[in-house]
Amino acid sequence: MLINHDTRCALNAVVELLNTAPEGPEGPASDTLTDLAALRRFVESADLSDVGALGERDLAAVRDVRNQFAQVFAAVDTRSAAELLNALVAEAGTTPRLTDHDGYDWHVHYFAPGASVAEHLAADGGMALAFLVVAGERERLRRCEAPDCGRAFVDLSRNRSRRYCDGRTCGNRLHVAAYRARRREAAD
Repeated sequence: MLINHDTRCALNAVVELLNTAPEGPEGPASDTLTDLAALRRFVESADLSDVGALGERDLAAVRDVRNQFAQVFAAVDTRSAAELLNALVAEAGTTPRLTDHDGYDWHVHYFAPGASVAEHLAADGGMALAFLVVAGERERLRRCEAPDCGRAFVDLSRNRSRRYCDGRTCGNRLHVAAYRARRREAAD
């Protein structure tokens, strides 16, 4: 699947935002998006452009967008995901426009000039997720299969076979545990 730089950045921002929330019974223990300082760190880490001053309203609105993205990832079918994305993108008031900022070639931003950080995330992230749905690739929106994780990720592997948020941590840990279990079983 061919994904341009801008769509990849928006997908990364969606995943990073989702992973600020506690997920599942044994997932991350606490919400890491709890105050304005955490929101500022997220905005910097996700490299969001055109974000002005942040306030408490922004924090609440971004947390709401995060919940809407979580619903898209958890949608039971494509129609449900599409309905959620349509509502999210419409609410953000998308305004597609061409831009060439920060040394990047021409690309499309879907958020309106002067949009809040939540509208920015909803518009650009919602459109990036919509592109996956349109391409018939919704199954690429995943949660880590490690029993103690549950982090979100977008599987961009060629054969859609990625199961863990990070193969070096979650995947490796489970493979080592399975290897040790086989060794114990063989020894018995």
